[in-house]
Amino acid sequence: MNFSNVNRSEIVNKLKSVKYDVLVIGGGITGAGIALDASTRGMNTALVEMQDFAAGTSSRSTKLVHGGLRYLKQFEVKMVAEVGKERAIVYENGPHVTTPEWMLLPLHQGGTFGKFSTSIGLRVYDFLAGVKKSERRSMLSVEDTLAKEPLVKKNGLKGGGYYVEYRTDDARLTIEVMKAAVENGATACNYTKVTELLYENEKVAGVLVEDQLTGEKFEIRATKIVNAAGPWVDQIREMDQSKKGKVLQLSKGVHLVIDQKRFPLKQAVYFDTPDGRMVFAIPRDGKAYVGTTDTFYKEDAVNPRMTTQDRTYIINAINYMFPDVKISEKDVESSWAGVRPLIYEEGKSASEISRKDEIWEAPSGLITIAGGKLTGYRKMAEMIVDLLAAKFQSEQSREFPAGKTKHLPISGGNVGGSAQFETYVTKHILKGTELGLKREEAEYLARTYGSNISTVYQLLEKHKNDAAQYKMPLSLFAKLIYAIDQEMVATPIDFFHRRTGAILFDIQSVEKWKTEVIHYMNSQFNWTNQEKKKHSAALEVALLECTTPIDQNPDYPQAASN
Repeated sequence: MNFSNVNRSEIVNKLKSVKYDVLVIGGGITGAGIALDASTRGMNTALVEMQDFAAGTSSRSTKLVHGGLRYLKQFEVKMVAEVGKERAIVYENGPHVTTPEWMLLPLHQGGTFGKFSTSIGLRVYDFLAGVKKSERRSMLSVEDTLAKEPLVKKNGLKGGGYYVEYRTDDARLTIEVMKAAVENGATACNYTKVTELLYENEKVAGVLVEDQLTGEKFEIRATKIVNAAGPWVDQIREMDQSKKGKVLQLSKGVHLVIDQKRFPLKQAVYFDTPDGRMVFAIPRDGKAYVGTTDTFYKEDAVNPRMTTQDRTYIINAINYMFPDVKISEKDVESSWAGVRPLIYEEGKSASEISRKDEIWEAPSGLITIAGGKLTGYRKMAEMIVDLLAAKFQSEQSREFPAGKTKHLPISGGNVGGSAQFETYVTKHILKGTELGLKREEAEYLARTYGSNISTVYQLLEKHKNDAAQYKMPLSLFAKLIYAIDQEMVATPIDFFHRRTGAILFDIQSVEKWKTEVIHYMNSQFNWTNQEKKKHSAALEVALLECTTPIDQNPDYPQAASN
């Protein structure tokens, strides 16, 4: 059965009729990782997500699988060592969604990092993170620093550090992990909201959910329930009446996207802000994105928004470090805001709170995982599933093997490892051009979908006439038909935001093709007129929200634009 909302009723029927070993609540990167680990060990696993997969924190990060250099400053040595090693694993298992990115750390008089401390810090970082020889850090002179990025502030420049991070597409990483879980037997469904927990003998034994697309309510039963709901874990704990002790503290992070014609950034840079924090500026697909802010957040976690203050803060940071570009509000093409589910620490600012993950077990048997970082998702999942395996062993004498995700490619990752990825891509360009794609379009698709490119091409070949009928460019149509058939897309926002990133990095194309895309999705999902209008309106709101601070359009209807 395809992982598709065209088959939604079959997926829902399965969720209703099977008693699962494990039910995961939450379809971000942590939940997806748990579903993959559990299903590969032979646990019958289900996962539900109240929005689209990755719609919460997992599509709203800085899009780096990074080792967390700044955590060395907080002496979180163990965390740096763990996430540093995990970066390479995430990359090997999915080189189509993760790529090494050299990062420049400019060193200025009076800045956060001094030359000596940076040299020591980066050396320790290389050692802790087990960085391979070709990616070890180097220290740069003033001239070399400016050669890497001529836009950097020259006043007070003392040199730079140069080290490797890994850039990722967070939402696509999540969907590829989710697809791998489904390929290994898991049942996963988006737009399925848990409204109540169900109990037997005072132990949590299932959930009542509401289908957010149809309004249907139904029960799902499982032996073990894992709460991986990110910013919403405390709401699930409240349902369980077990929200005691440690609680979440949400922090909001905002990023701005600027065209490289206005901000011709050559090189990813990690730099000081005027108020002593550090932010990233990263080139991607002809754009530069910059972030993040870090402020405590108490509003609705479903739809965090940029404020005028957030935008001004980032623009000021850009102009402070890159004084010649003179960026203003009108240069901002798009933005995104996300919330980090941190674990509350008395008296600490948002930037100081640890990104460590923690596991809590309730008397009812509900297992909650909170905190953590995108980079550490696989390790967190392994920890949870080890715990589940131990419980199945002690309570039911059922044996499950050790985790095997360390060397398991995610969906699309079967390309022979990172060393073979370029060869793999080159091999699949020709087939794309035979189907009528331009060479660069075929290359882009092969890079994006990795070993799933064959399926993309098959679907394109089979439905090519639809592209002409719906007046869509072949490359856009290829992404759309694959998202519908294989990636559980349900709304235009799912497609334009989390399956393609277009609303963030190519907002003009969304404006240009939204009508055709909605028209085609309508033909596949048989929406009623009312549903079509709702989805169209939600997309318009999402487009507005990407470009306009919330305090400049407070009366705009808050449609379901998550």
